[in-house]
Amino acid sequence: MATTNDLKNGLVLNLDGQLWTVVEFQHVKPGKGGAFVRTTLKNVLSGKVVDKTFNAGTKVETATVDKRAMTYLYKEGTDFVFMDGETYEQLHVPAETVGDAANYLLDNAEAVVAVHEGVALYIELPTSVELVISHTDPGLQGDRSTGGTKPATLETGAEIQVPLFVSTGEKVKVDTRDGRYLGRVNS
Repeated sequence: MATTNDLKNGLVLNLDGQLWTVVEFQHVKPGKGGAFVRTTLKNVLSGKVVDKTFNAGTKVETATVDKRAMTYLYKEGTDFVFMDGETYEQLHVPAETVGDAANYLLDNAEAVVAVHEGVALYIELPTSVELVISHTDPGLQGDRSTGGTKPATLETGAEIQVPLFVSTGEKVKVDTRDGRYLGRVNS
């Protein structure tokens, strides 16, 4: 347990059985009445963002979320298997929890897995990854009707938009947050 005076960005709270991360907080002391704390909270699982106000000094339940650097090993059924590099403990993470991160996961890729009471909450990938294009059609010179981009399939099976000059077999840098092409990688 903690009080609202202990709040800080990134702290995870357990409110009504759901986990919420403190995105932003502000202590407010009006001229009249008691002080209060205005917070912006983000649901750890759904990503929903809400504003919530607490009276100053109110007790709130904190949750311990353990963020560990882990290595992605392989996919087993619908689960993704990660291994802790220090303890060699393996953790099965359901596909729903991995979400869109699956589009950028290669075997032996490093990721941060947030764990609460033995259950994986979410996966954090580096902001950009380097992947090889497994297939893309050749770009036609003079075809600028699509803004100079074409679809390309990555080695993970994900599809992104790339410039016309990029060809099959090239390694590209991709933003894991929105799937944007960031540039070619010179080997």
